[in-house]
Amino acid sequence: MEGFDCAADDPRCYCLLDDVLDLLGRKYVMDIVCVVAVHGTVRFGTLEDHIPEASTSTLSARLDDLEAEGLVTREQYDEIPPRVEYELTDDGEELAERLRPVLEWVQERGRRA
Repeated sequence: MEGFDCAADDPRCYCLLDDVLDLLGRKYVMDIVCVVAVHGTVRFGTLEDHIPEASTSTLSARLDDLEAEGLVTREQYDEIPPRVEYELTDDGEELAERLRPVLEWVQERGRRA
C-alpha cells in the first residue's frame, strides 16, 4: 500500500492496523504501556509489582517487542547490581494518550453492564 493515501472512510485503510493490533493484542503489552505511562520511567521490578500474573520471561519478551517497535526505550546502567530502566518514546507516549479514550469507553461500558 505504499503511496496509498488513506481516507478514514475507506475500508482498505483498516488493514494498516494489522501490525499495530497484532502488537497491542499480545498479552500484557497494553498493561506495560499503561504502567510506564503512569510512572514515566520504571524498572523491571515495578512492572512485576503492577503485573504480578505475568512471568518474568513474558514481561521481558513484551518489553523487547515494544522496544523493537520504537515505543519503549531501555537504559542499562553500569552498576552492581545492574539497573535497567524503561521509558516510553514519543511514539509510545502518543500511543498511551490515544488509548486513553478507549479505556474510558471500556470503563463506561462496564458501568452500564
